[in-house]
Amino acid sequence: MVSPVLSAIRVHPVKSLTACATEEAVVEPWGLAGDRRWMLIDSADRVVTQRQLPRLAQLSAALLPGGGLVLSGPGGAPLTVDVPDPATTVPAELFADKVEVVEAAGAAHAWFGAHLGAEVRLVHLDEPSHRRPIDPAWARPGETVSFADGFPLLLTARASLDTLNSLVAQGDHADEGPLPMSRFRPNVVVDGTAPWAEDGWRRIAIGEVAFRVAKPCGRCVVTTTDQVTAERGKEPLRTLARHRRTGRSLRFGQNLIPDGTGAIRVGDPVRILG
Repeated sequence: MVSPVLSAIRVHPVKSLTACATEEAVVEPWGLAGDRRWMLIDSADRVVTQRQLPRLAQLSAALLPGGGLVLSGPGGAPLTVDVPDPATTVPAELFADKVEVVEAAGAAHAWFGAHLGAEVRLVHLDEPSHRRPIDPAWARPGETVSFADGFPLLLTARASLDTLNSLVAQGDHADEGPLPMSRFRPNVVVDGTAPWAEDGWRRIAIGEVAFRVAKPCGRCVVTTTDQVTAERGKEPLRTLARHRRTGRSLRFGQNLIPDGTGAIRVGDPVRILG
């Protein structure tokens, strides 16, 4: 019998930009080190993601030591962005949450504006230990999250994607498949499970780091966005609506909350604790 194993790690330095593959990462209480510590906001101080601007999929950010970035995109020069001085924060709205953030230098705003044709500002989460609590319906007091949608990590399983793609192939939009895992923007990918086995997990360990499996991940229009071309289709939401609907939620993947800290590495065993 094949045992589950960690097959991929993905860090997203800027929310909704291209993910960075890595062989190992440090698990912090609020997520992987460097994951989603930056995001874009609009003129009304609200978060901007691929939901509004699919072209964000074509932009990338590489992490620098100390948390700075190198921004890259088609048709323009890269830009290095330093971590801003946290002395002055401004309020931002991240879905239902109000979060204090620190604005990057104006050159970063201009860089994104030139690539996106939209007025946006790049902001940084200076203090993840207390800026944004996780929804208390799922978390313990004091647990926090970065700029991720709601939880510190997102886990997906390769066998579940394979099964989903087989269902897409039987549907009205079969030409859109097979879909790559990048559509789902996970932090950790697990191989060696049965399809949808992750639905029954409550606690797991990746290597020596334990996690609680908080709740399934409800999927949105971002999953229909080609992460290379930024074009939108119908899948996987059409197929998820037929086969993975619970109420109004179309589910793929599981949200994780760390029960400890430490390093995880590709190839680590994934143990089911409950």
